[in-house]
Amino acid sequence: MGFNCGIVGLPNVGKSTLFNALTETAAAAAANYPFCTIEPNVGRVPVPDARLEKLAAIGKSAKVIPTYLEFVDIAGLVRGASKGEGLGNQFLANIREVDAIVHVLRCFEGEITHVDGSVDPIRDAETVETELLLADLDSVEKQLVSTGKKAKGGDKEAKTKLGALELAYEALQAGTPARRVSVPKDIATPFRNLQLLTAKPVLYAANVEEENAATGNAHSARVAERATAEGAAIVVVSAAIEAEVAGLSDAAEKADFLESLDLSESGLSRVIRAGYGLLDLITFFTVGPKEARAWTVRRNASAPQAAGVIHTDFEKGFIRAETIAYDDFVTCNGEQGAKDAGKMRIEGRDYVTQDGDVYHFRFNV
Repeated sequence: MGFNCGIVGLPNVGKSTLFNALTETAAAAAANYPFCTIEPNVGRVPVPDARLEKLAAIGKSAKVIPTYLEFVDIAGLVRGASKGEGLGNQFLANIREVDAIVHVLRCFEGEITHVDGSVDPIRDAETVETELLLADLDSVEKQLVSTGKKAKGGDKEAKTKLGALELAYEALQAGTPARRVSVPKDIATPFRNLQLLTAKPVLYAANVEEENAATGNAHSARVAERATAEGAAIVVVSAAIEAEVAGLSDAAEKADFLESLDLSESGLSRVIRAGYGLLDLITFFTVGPKEARAWTVRRNASAPQAAGVIHTDFEKGFIRAETIAYDDFVTCNGEQGAKDAGKMRIEGRDYVTQDGDVYHFRFNV
């Protein structure tokens, strides 16, 4: 699986409609009232990658298996969620389990009722951010008391954790989310282990009307300014268009429909690309007659760590990785051609996986 993103937002901003479209399911009820999504809905989505199809054709692979990402549609949040208002406790519990946040912001007018009575994506973003900040602050304050007692008793680990907690407390008190805090190396690990909600990377999905899907609108422009200011990612998307695309079964028909709207690709593709950048992920491949398969790892993952994505035994018994860069595999028309051209490399434990690497791992069982 590629990564796990929680789709969040206020009620009636289009997040469940977007989820339905992205996963091509009707699992989440998209209704015009708050809390229509009560239990988190999870959808696994294949990651489109044209390179995989090319590799499969060259390798004459019987199967083509993409890597996957997971979207979790989380119940709508309202003010007071950090204190348990609405479905606040459930919202916070669900969001702790995801790797990143796709924050859907309503950037369209219309008859659908907004929980605050008007459309203002910046206000909506601040509402969610504030609730996450308050939840983090409550968690940090509680830990400061218990950790402080242990630190005074001479516990070295507690002293290090206390430094992380104090840094987090100072930032949160000032209204700064944990992801924007400059953390010294000596407390980077304990700071990360605090698992703060505001430490999760954010992708803003500005949900616009169909006619503004290609260019955005004034509302999405404000969201883009906010994203730039805080180093977040943004994708302008029309959940309504994505719902229509999801209903088309023919690939050519989908492409024609998107082209008619001046869109070169679907919102899903843009969300995936932004999400990969957000979590600093890359793709490597394995190719053979049985299957061509894509795998996802964090950038800077070692060859043994990449092998471990396939199976833990591969990492434990790692010997070497026979490696061909994607471009070389294609140019040389496959593994044998790459070998003959001297483009296959033997890499050891210290090798850092590059995006597009075609691997064949050697390992001891």
